[in-house]
Amino acid sequence: ADMNGTAIENFVCVVFNVSFMNCTWHVGRTATEDTQYFLYWRPSKKENITECQNYIKDDYGRHTGCRFQNVTIENKPASFLVNGSRSGQNIQSYKKEIMLYEIEKLAPPLNVSVNCTEASHRCSIWWQQPRTSTEKKNSCFKYEIVIESQ
Repeated sequence: ADMNGTAIENFVCVVFNVSFMNCTWHVGRTATEDTQYFLYWRPSKKENITECQNYIKDDYGRHTGCRFQNVTIENKPASFLVNGSRSGQNIQSYKKEIMLYEIEKLAPPLNVSVNCTEASHRCSIWWQQPRTSTEKKNSCFKYEIVIESQ
């Protein structure tokens, strides 16, 4: 049988809350209801390849993503492989390398404080840099303040 179009499409990963990561994908164009996908990844070349332990599934029970915990970001590419089968036959596989620090969604600043004085019509705002997966200098962050009058 022709397996063209069975590989996953639109593979996307996001790291959030410092050590959590979600990876999602769309099933292949020619995938049938009995197509099943399996995600394997290796955080860095010195670590072992492991299979996803917490799959996200669609209405047919097909794996369409994975939730990871305790992810450690290194300055090396992480490798991902998604393969699978349909009707007992292997389908096209998909491979990708990602620098995890490039896909980290940063949290908002911590301990935001505001002090306004009516006499001077001025406000002072303080905050601490958000927790991140790696040590980042304060100079790496840019902040935007939106003031809404009520």
